[in-house]
Amino acid sequence: MRKLICILLAACMLLALVGCDTKTGGGDSGDNTGGNNNTGGGNNAATTGDGSTRTITMGTWFDIYYTSAHNSIYDNPEVNDPFVAEMELENMRAIEEKHNIEFYTINLTWEGIQESIVTSILAGQPNCDIYMVDTQFGIPAVLNGLAISLESMGLAGTDVFEEQLVMKDLNVGQDETYLFRGSISSGIPLYPLAFNMNMVAEKGLENPQDLWDRGEWTWSVWRDYLIALTDTTNGIYGWSGYWTNMLEHLLFSNNAFIAPGPQTTITSPETVAVFDLIYQIYNNDRTGRPWDESEWTINNKLYAEGRSGFWIGADWIFQEFNGEGELTFDIGVVPWPLGPNADINNLKHGGTSGNWYMIPMYTNNPRQVYDVVFDWLNWYDYERELAENWEWSRNMYMSDRNFEYALMMNQNTGLDIYGDLGLGDSFSMVEIMNGEKTAAQYAEEVKQVVQDALDNFFT
Repeated sequence: MRKLICILLAACMLLALVGCDTKTGGGDSGDNTGGNNNTGGGNNAATTGDGSTRTITMGTWFDIYYTSAHNSIYDNPEVNDPFVAEMELENMRAIEEKHNIEFYTINLTWEGIQESIVTSILAGQPNCDIYMVDTQFGIPAVLNGLAISLESMGLAGTDVFEEQLVMKDLNVGQDETYLFRGSISSGIPLYPLAFNMNMVAEKGLENPQDLWDRGEWTWSVWRDYLIALTDTTNGIYGWSGYWTNMLEHLLFSNNAFIAPGPQTTITSPETVAVFDLIYQIYNNDRTGRPWDESEWTINNKLYAEGRSGFWIGADWIFQEFNGEGELTFDIGVVPWPLGPNADINNLKHGGTSGNWYMIPMYTNNPRQVYDVVFDWLNWYDYERELAENWEWSRNMYMSDRNFEYALMMNQNTGLDIYGDLGLGDSFSMVEIMNGEKTAAQYAEEVKQVVQDALDNFFT
């Protein structure tokens, strides 16, 4: 009954959203690579069978600017940079003329966009020509054959796979690629390892950044540093930070995964080794501050009091205290130490996050849709310095060296979908941190929980 209701709702949405008709397109937009990788597409003026203007729609769950619906930069109630906004609006007008289209986004809401993807695409009539997706519902859609691959659109050898000046791809372990997004960003969503530089120097320890540069920053060395920095008598620990970010980055540092695909690898030696490192830090070495379950944020905030040698770093975290110049010590950041199974030639520094685009199956002339979105995102005409404003993030990282490490990490991300499975309280490192379970015991205990979630995820 629920499925029937969803299909009926999708049909009503299809009739209500005039701009969502994917059957108005026609013809072939062509490869149009222009002999270099800097072109997203070429001339798509003849976009419909009768020469009329085509309407292209993107399904989202929040409002986006600027599209054919906007005539003033102040249609966006939160204009941050009028100069950039004017360029984006003028670019939209140029796209309309170049491609003979109108382009709109439709806020389907978080729940609505997921329902639209499942019901309308399965019915062979996608509500919209392109969807913005989160990995937690975008990846299942791809794996269940609901999207069109970039390769089938003739995009091999173009910007999205090569220079990525405008677009970047996300492959989820298949032969072809279905998810993509703009490559421009002014924020860094990854979390490098932060440390108290004064505390390290006072103990006569070498700067971890220099060790990283020489390839000598490893798990065993980090454990030695944590031991040297811990002074429990004075309430100082080598490590105090969020276990969630710690787990994610240590997994990638050891080429280990919990959920790299439909089958969990949580009991693999590489993954169990990550759990065991966390166990050792908190129980054998006792260099990790006991986890405070009553106040989540205090586990990472103690660095501001000079009571943590290492913790989770990020621009937004540093802003809380250093943004006001309140700290009495210097902060350094460094990539996470290399595990014994680290893949040096393909090292990832954290998980892929953010929003991605997906063109659904049954969309007419999908290459034209891609070309329009490519041009829409390329309002800066390949001059990335116009679009990428790192000033705030760079300031929060306090030094160019710190920032460059974070930026490098952000450009080398991997994919482990365990965080998208909705495991909640059924998956936590706290039992390992408290010494209630060994690494192997815990991995075996939650293996089926993770696998059941994966089975549901990929269904």
